[in-house]
Amino acid sequence: MAEKTIRIGTRDSELALWQAHTVEKKLNDLGYKTEIIAVKSQGDIILDKPLYELGITGIFTKTLDIAMINGQVDIAVHSMKDVPTALPMGIVQAAVLERANTVDILVHKGNLDFLQGEGTVATGSLRRQAQWWNKYPNHTVVDLRGNVNTRMQKLQENNWNGAVFAAAGLERINLKPENYINLDWMIPAPAQGAMVVVAMAEDDFCRDAVGQLNDIETEVCTHIERQFLKTLEGGCTAPIGALAKYNEIEDTIDFKGVLFSIDGKQKIEVNKIVPIEEWKKLGYNSAQEIFANGGTELMKTIKESLKK
Repeated sequence: MAEKTIRIGTRDSELALWQAHTVEKKLNDLGYKTEIIAVKSQGDIILDKPLYELGITGIFTKTLDIAMINGQVDIAVHSMKDVPTALPMGIVQAAVLERANTVDILVHKGNLDFLQGEGTVATGSLRRQAQWWNKYPNHTVVDLRGNVNTRMQKLQENNWNGAVFAAAGLERINLKPENYINLDWMIPAPAQGAMVVVAMAEDDFCRDAVGQLNDIETEVCTHIERQFLKTLEGGCTAPIGALAKYNEIEDTIDFKGVLFSIDGKQKIEVNKIVPIEEWKKLGYNSAQEIFANGGTELMKTIKESLKK
């Protein structure tokens, strides 16, 4: 094996570093030498604006993309749901690791009475906001930005009733508190709970190394969800949820996809169970069904309202 040291690029948040160290350990176990290089992304620096207002898809991944293209790092590790569906020229998906928990959770302050009446819940995600309003139309939803630690801190400092998080992120860095409930009715972000490693297309050494970490079932399911997102043209901006699951017994894929209006009043969903052989176009076909059921008009409305 060549003696090249694989330089792993990551954001410098606790969760991002945990993910990078996880990949590093797996590569070390295979006999590769590694080094972790942490960078700050614009998404971590600009915290006073909602993500969709920053108008950049991939705000958390852009800095690392540039570092890779400039040759400062060889590979980058991301939460897959943060990665734009179209990768920059010259950068490819090298591996998707086995998926963790896909569920969204509500972290609360010990009292859930507000769910029966009025309350304030925090999230920086249009998808979570729309689904929350769909279920609790008389609640207030406030914007919440920052890495996981910052958001937990802000929840404690403010008089909100709760905040919505991805279970996987909190579980990975042991931050999941006792006061939480699983929001099993909320459709997660496409690829939620999955970590992806990207590399330069022409870097065979790193692609071969990282390729050994790929989990095929997660790769297939996240491909379907991201294809659904890409076809609907979600980027990071529209309230789109998707979840594909492999059913081993039946050898089928169960898929749920949903598009909401920003205020949560409109909901267009698709539910499909198809044989595993049909996975390649499942995301695309499901998105076409959403379009046919009013999704075309709804996407137009969403795009116009986000421009304002």
